[in-house]
Amino acid sequence: VQLVESGGGLAQPGGSLRLSCAVSGFTVDDYVIAWFRQAPGKEREAVACIRNDDGTRDYIDSFKGRFTITIDNAKNTVYLHINSLKPEDTAVYYCAQRRTCFGFDVLPMHYWGKGTLVTVSS
Repeated sequence: VQLVESGGGLAQPGGSLRLSCAVSGFTVDDYVIAWFRQAPGKEREAVACIRNDDGTRDYIDSFKGRFTITIDNAKNTVYLHINSLKPEDTAVYYCAQRRTCFGFDVLPMHYWGKGTLVTVSS
């Protein structure tokens, strides 16, 4: 089982980024992928979750609007689109897997990627 994030880097305030999470090694037909982030000196926080079978999405309230989670099953990849970037979006962004989105913000995830660093600065 492997989750590999990419797409991070230095971005300008007001710009956009698309983060990718390449998923491999799962033997079950249905699962969910969630995005989390951890800013410097802060706790890790959940952002959004998506089911691979029907694309149902679940967002943490504070991330509704500028953040969009999508999935491309043909590529086994989940994306996190971030618009109108702010310096406070600077964080390591992680993707993780479990069976359902229920409680994804508080319950353990099964597998984690190693993260991709996003730095928003002018």
